[in-house]
Amino acid sequence: MIFLIEYNRPEGRLVTFERFKDSERRKAEDVRLALEWDLNRRGVNHEVVLLEAASEAAVRRTHRRYFETLRQILESALAD
Repeated sequence: MIFLIEYNRPEGRLVTFERFKDSERRKAEDVRLALEWDLNRRGVNHEVVLLEAASEAAVRRTHRRYFETLRQILESALAD
């Protein structure tokens, strides 16, 4: 699967999270480009990424900072 993430880094907030099938790679790239173009035009400084993973759970595990607060990540690390 392919995942499109728009992240507001200053606020530590996920703005957009979309899923695409592997066969929709071109669509995912087009949506990412359109989103980046729009954000740039409006002067909005958000991080926009496409990630590829076997599942949403895998993306949430490998890219936790998009889904959890720093406190949650630290608490989880200390609990291990």
